[in-house]
Amino acid sequence: MYDIIDAHTHLWLRQDTTVDGKRILSLKNGRSIFMDEEVQMLPPFMTDGVNSAEVLLSNMDYAQVGGAVVVQEIIDGCQNSYLSTVQQRYADRLFCMGMAWDVEQAKAAAAAGLRGIALPAHRWHGELAPLLPMLKWMEQQGLVLSICLADDERQVAEMRQLISECQQLKVAIGHFGMVTTPSFEQQVKLALAGDNVHIEAGGITWLYHKEFYPYPSAVRSIRQAADWVGWDRLMWGSDYPRTITAITYRMSYDFISRSPELTEQQKQLFLGGNAKTFYGFGQLPALPYIKNMSE
Repeated sequence: MYDIIDAHTHLWLRQDTTVDGKRILSLKNGRSIFMDEEVQMLPPFMTDGVNSAEVLLSNMDYAQVGGAVVVQEIIDGCQNSYLSTVQQRYADRLFCMGMAWDVEQAKAAAAAGLRGIALPAHRWHGELAPLLPMLKWMEQQGLVLSICLADDERQVAEMRQLISECQQLKVAIGHFGMVTTPSFEQQVKLALAGDNVHIEAGGITWLYHKEFYPYPSAVRSIRQAADWVGWDRLMWGSDYPRTITAITYRMSYDFISRSPELTEQQKQLFLGGNAKTFYGFGQLPALPYIKNMSE
């Protein structure tokens, strides 16, 4: 069994914020007010609205996922304080990102022990160019950038320019380049703009939700992305916990591990090998398969 690493997860103590004038607020039984609408944000057994590291790690152990990257989203509110505690406590398993939009915020996140910056730029209404001073500082400090772009091509050229000016900065493009939208090819090909750019598949099961498990079109899109940029630039991500309201955590990757369309080497690179090198994970625990009672 090879190492499996999830390049796109989320954690929060509580959602309590406003985005574009609309409310996001944790309720009970896994529900939240999201953009003024009540939705099932978490599985219903997460009754207190807390999306904790301990529950994530329990899911990881069950699904045999050795490590995970924790990114952030504006809709969850800034979780820098909580994630700095998580990073200190679980540094062997979790790689936690801060949220920041300028150099001073990035310095504060790094001082708190966070190992990169996550930018949900798909919710950013301004230009990306003002981010350059922060990215240059991150490049000097060896921090990793995780960024999700809008579901069209309006941010692609700006992102390509930022990559060209920060060639040593490690950049992970999230949501698999918004794979089900017309911007997919151009977002994925950002990996060709620099030697340190990878594409991670967080949310790919959400984007192909209408097709549902085992997501044959998602597998074909992964193969297409590999044709464009190579297997060594692609990483699996789940978008935990929101995606596991529809499927189990293991299902968010075993449609890859079970696919007859991919070789074992391709699966090893995509499911963990590339992420282990990119994020610098050390030795991960051996996680034996535990049989379900119902088997």
